Amino acid sequence: MRMSRYFLPTLKEDPSEAQIASHRLMLRAGMIRQSSAGIYSWLPLGLKVLSKVEDVVREEQDAAGAQELLMPTIQPAEIWQESGRYDDYGAEMLRIRDRHDRDMLFGPTNEEMITEIVRAHTRSYKDLPKLLYHIQWKFRDEVRPRFGIMRGREFLMKDSYSFDLTYEGARAAYNRMFVAYLRTFARMGLKAIPMAADTGPIGGDLSHEFIILAETGESEVFCHKDLLDLDVLGESVDYDSDLQPIVDRWTGMYAATDEKHDPEEAAKLGDRLLNARGIEVGHIFYFGTKYSKAMNAAVAGPDGEHVFPEMGSYGIGVSRLVGGLIEAFHDENGIVWPESIAPFGAGIINLKSGDVACDDVAADLYGKLKAMGRDPIYDDRDIRAGAKFADMDLIGIPWQIVVGPRGVKNDVVELKNRANGEREEISAESALARLTG
Repeated sequence: MRMSRYFLPTLKEDPSEAQIASHRLMLRAGMIRQSSAGIYSWLPLGLKVLSKVEDVVREEQDAAGAQELLMPTIQPAEIWQESGRYDDYGAEMLRIRDRHDRDMLFGPTNEEMITEIVRAHTRSYKDLPKLLYHIQWKFRDEVRPRFGIMRGREFLMKDSYSFDLTYEGARAAYNRMFVAYLRTFARMGLKAIPMAADTGPIGGDLSHEFIILAETGESEVFCHKDLLDLDVLGESVDYDSDLQPIVDRWTGMYAATDEKHDPEEAAKLGDRLLNARGIEVGHIFYFGTKYSKAMNAAVAGPDGEHVFPEMGSYGIGVSRLVGGLIEAFHDENGIVWPESIAPFGAGIINLKSGDVACDDVAADLYGKLKAMGRDPIYDDRDIRAGAKFADMDLIGIPWQIVVGPRGVKNDVVELKNRANGEREEISAESALARLTG
């Protein structure tokens, strides 16, 4: 993409309404624009990152054996009345009526909807287990939306739902999602620490939230420092095997938010205790037959008796993850995207647009990087060099190739690593080999 044609409304100054780094940088980098309180339009750069995050989430869900479907944003109130949550959910639920005076709602979550779908098409124990997911927009009418997309009213969520005949099967599904979540966050360069959590309005008696460390996190967290050294990507994961040993490794060391913190237990760790701030980016629940019983979603068991499936739900805040990534990866100059979810694979900065030699080298690099699937962004704008450098750092492109008259004369370009700031002058061919090797 050529920057001269790209819709990228960057800002030089920090917006006054932005209180945390992710909100400030998303506005400055032209990723989002507020429509109303807690509701945002995702502009081209922001949408590219959101799609990259969504792709990683989807790939790991598929690898874990989950099947994708898509449920509507607007749900009938009657299924929530069946579960008993319609009146209990509170003011966060946006309740509406259609033109026929039917009670509807903008879904804040999908336990009822997925249970209704499964009960309509599942009759026998032979139809189980099932593990289904979708990625869909949700709405919760936060009383005080703040921090940009981190605490907005409209947000993109990945919801998975498991249906099993037995507790053992449900626990195996829970472990599948537990490991899939560890892998999902690790692939984005994040160290997500699973912590036992309350189940809240979802219900149930087993739950973990996944917390990434960030100075502006909403929760205070306490954990064993050795958790930071665990590497799930280095393990061979077979989702058809017993995953409990992996789960035990991650839950066998002390980890708690301030809500479940045990000072006496934590004190036993001594200097191995880490006390920091964290952001929740995922939450998983086992809640047994809470919804299948309430909504009469029984199946015929092996002996012909009715059995209510054991269920769990598993959420990842896809749009919230974008903010969480920025909180974890930024510096004084802007965003520092991990390569796995960067909006562009490389940035080309032409220091003298209009100069024939510079234009030829930059255009050649741009075409070759596109052909190699690197998805470059080429700053061909006729503006001062300092503004080009500032914008490329602000939007966080991992690798930058700088083309200038002096370098072209000497048959070199400058290759910059955005993460560590290292620069080196090498040939254009060497730069291409470095980025595509």
